[in-house]
Amino acid sequence: MTLITGHRGARNLWPENSLQGFRNVLELGVDAVEFDVHLTDAGELLVIHDATLERTTEGQGPVRALTPEARLNVRLKDSDETVPTLSEVLSVLAAADGLPLHVEIKSDETGTPYPGIVEKVAAELAAQGIAGRSYLTSFDVSVLEECRRVAPDIARLVSVNAAWADKQGGLKRFIAQVEGLVEIVAIHHELMEAEWDLITSLLPADRLCVWTLNDEALIAKWLERGVGHLTSDSPDLALTLRSKIATAA
Repeated sequence: MTLITGHRGARNLWPENSLQGFRNVLELGVDAVEFDVHLTDAGELLVIHDATLERTTEGQGPVRALTPEARLNVRLKDSDETVPTLSEVLSVLAAADGLPLHVEIKSDETGTPYPGIVEKVAAELAAQGIAGRSYLTSFDVSVLEECRRVAPDIARLVSVNAAWADKQGGLKRFIAQVEGLVEIVAIHHELMEAEWDLITSLLPADRLCVWTLNDEALIAKWLERGVGHLTSDSPDLALTLRSKIATAA
């Protein structure tokens, strides 16, 4: 059975990476929840996708420059919430016993990994008692190698799309590089479609995650293929389709 992951909570249903979204996505019965983490210069771990504030908040500037005091006055768009800390998000998600968390380690606005972020995230997961059901995720292989060094007992997931695979010397070379580093390889759906035969010759389907699918026909197609994991901004749709397919089988 394909496992359904709510992307950034479930950003087509509630504000992206919001506490409201994380609380509500648990009620849907998803199989995992994905979110993103940045590190500020003040040392706070914040859950937000972009390295800058403009797209998803009413604020401006790089996330890393946000002070704890200023954060309290920066509202998420279409919400009365502020940018949540990792601790706040984990406190919500810890209530779902056993639910896997996909925690993406982000880089700053220049694309540079934050020094010390892996240690801080791993420590927070351990403090909340949920390291054993978490995946540390990134596109950057060097970040994942740091994850293995710092927190070898926390599972890992790597993401890749066509442009990133090309920068790494091609998809086959990339998969060979990460095959022993991660448990899950998350591949953009267009690249997965184009290279399905190659990918499945190198990795079993249960180690594959296809992202990010929000179209009913595409979701149904990948569910019927039996890929291990499927990430969606509309996990309610994916869960409904999975149930329909199972009933019809």
